[in-house]
Amino acid sequence: MDSTRVTEQPTSFERPQPGVDPADPRGAFLRSPAPTAGTGAALPAQGRSGGEPPAPGAAAPGGPAPDAADGPASEHSQPGAGPDAEPDAHRPRPAPDGIPVQPADGQGRVDRAPGGAERRTGQVTRPGRPTPMRRDGDRLRFVGAATRRIARGIDLDEIVMGLCRATVPTFSDAILVYLRDPLPVGDERPTGPLVLRLRRTDRIPPERDTEGGGFLPIAPPEQPSELDSVGEELCTVRPGSALAEVLRGVRPVFTDAPAARAALPELLGEEGAAAVPDGQRAVLAPLRGRRRVIGAALFLRRPERIPFEADDLLVAAQLATHSALGIDKAVLYGREAYIADELQRTMLPETLPRCTGVRLASRYLPAAETARVGGDWYDAIPLPGSRVALVVGDVMGHSMTSAAIMGQLRTTAQTLAGLDLPPQEVLHHLDEQAQRLGVDRMATCLYAVYDPVAHRITVANAGHPPPVLLHLGGRAEVLRVPAGAPIGVGGVDFEAVELEAPAGATLLLYTDGLVESRLRDVWTGIEQLREKLAATAQLTGADHPPPLEALCDEVLDMLGPGDRDDDIALLAARFDGIAPSDVAYWFLEPEDAAPGRARRLARRQLSRWGMDELSDSVELLVSEVVTNAVRYASRPVTLRLLRTDVLRCEVGDDVPQLPRLRQARATDEGGRGLYLVNRLARRWGATRLSTGKVVWFELNHG
Repeated sequence: MDSTRVTEQPTSFERPQPGVDPADPRGAFLRSPAPTAGTGAALPAQGRSGGEPPAPGAAAPGGPAPDAADGPASEHSQPGAGPDAEPDAHRPRPAPDGIPVQPADGQGRVDRAPGGAERRTGQVTRPGRPTPMRRDGDRLRFVGAATRRIARGIDLDEIVMGLCRATVPTFSDAILVYLRDPLPVGDERPTGPLVLRLRRTDRIPPERDTEGGGFLPIAPPEQPSELDSVGEELCTVRPGSALAEVLRGVRPVFTDAPAARAALPELLGEEGAAAVPDGQRAVLAPLRGRRRVIGAALFLRRPERIPFEADDLLVAAQLATHSALGIDKAVLYGREAYIADELQRTMLPETLPRCTGVRLASRYLPAAETARVGGDWYDAIPLPGSRVALVVGDVMGHSMTSAAIMGQLRTTAQTLAGLDLPPQEVLHHLDEQAQRLGVDRMATCLYAVYDPVAHRITVANAGHPPPVLLHLGGRAEVLRVPAGAPIGVGGVDFEAVELEAPAGATLLLYTDGLVESRLRDVWTGIEQLREKLAATAQLTGADHPPPLEALCDEVLDMLGPGDRDDDIALLAARFDGIAPSDVAYWFLEPEDAAPGRARRLARRQLSRWGMDELSDSVELLVSEVVTNAVRYASRPVTLRLLRTDVLRCEVGDDVPQLPRLRQARATDEGGRGLYLVNRLARRWGATRLSTGKVVWFELNHG
């Protein structure tokens, strides 16, 4: 090793030299031998990244210092050895963040060697350009800020926008982001050729960047650039093509490389590839997710900007990796959210049924856009005798499990309602079902049955908030219904109460998310709901109830910002009822004369209602249905006609077996009655009761 080379710290095996204090701050400089004549003692200049040669006037490593007559000083010198050397306090000190402070003005420091000769050592920097170590520090800060911005995105668009906003103009003048179309989800294998679609392109002026780490200080020109024309909407990657090879390589590359230059026309088109600046002013970075390449990003700089350097490939690799993994997770999260949302929506009624004597409206709001699954549900189930069951429930929790349990309980409730069980019995069987589903499968439920003929409602409750009844005059009343225990507790009885349901009144069933939050308890919320309903009813007057859909919207408006912690299910029922004058009811003994008597009663009633045009059809259908009922019944058969927007006929008996439609053979003497009903009636059906069954059909009238 050259004896004139300066070492900054002594090695561990170096012996102390006589006359030198080891604690002297000048350290190794005092222990180094004095330079010989004609030999420089300066430290070697720090090289620029990419092997850029030192600027004119800089001393070569280990070489003689330039003479003072060569021009003004342009470098900082390092202290030399010898008794007249300057103290090492003149050396650059590290900045608080650990990055050494480097001079950036291009002017060096002149050291005076013994004898008055000037010696310039150190590094020369070009005016307006940071030193290599300064740029390296800025790169680290930029990568940190950019990855934080990318990581803040949740969905696909936010992540891609974060990548674009983080890189333009801090890292590049323009960026083009291509993604697979369609994007594969999780472990699924993509089918068909690899197609890249231009997802986003950004060319943002620097004044819009709010998180710059900005190690590119030159602003873009105001004139339009050739970069504005770069980019094609779709690109099909052919197997074995240059673009396929670049994407398979995964690593970012400069586009002046032969493989990348050949890939550009395939990605951007011939015109777009021609607009890409020459030299190292474009970087093509493949975006690789967990298992496969999902796209590519192209970073571009204008010709007047400094070109990319080798270290910028590492920056591009970091940006591409973070973006690709974020996109992968966003697509997977989006698929899971879609499945959860579809599960929730499928388990809720798609449309509410049109029931006689009652109008219905509903609303459902998830707890948040990022958590769209929950256990709240509502339902309206038509029952025999023109009745309707109104159900609202809430399974504890906000997860896929809660939604699955909700679906099972809702299906069970529909099945029990089809058996025409009393409300308290329905809740009892739901409680047993919840216990069979597992431990801690808790839910609240309110089950009500409305009879439009009797103008009565029967309600049973299982730990649910009580319903609110809005009367026609504008008075809102919280119904006094026994609370009961939640479903799933087991070993408890449920009690049903029967209440008046006057025509024009509105019953509101809801889940606790509407009335309970962190800002208020449930009873305070119920009182606010009652006041909101009363205030809304005052707007339409005492004789006109508020429109049902508008009423639901007004109820939801009582929720303020940040006042919703739970999902909300809302079911509103407007009781129109059926007037006694629109109902005719008879009992028929199970004898051979019953069908003839039924025909005469039906014709007489239709004449009173002014519906003689339906007499022939009604007589034929009533005769067939009553004949089937009398054939097997042991108790009186019921016949009821109801006049609403349609004419409805109901025939009940004590036989639980439901009739089935079948095609009679030519030699059969019977079996054609239901075939006639199916052909002539608007619609028909049969429902099993606890005491038998009801067969009904409907006909349109003018």
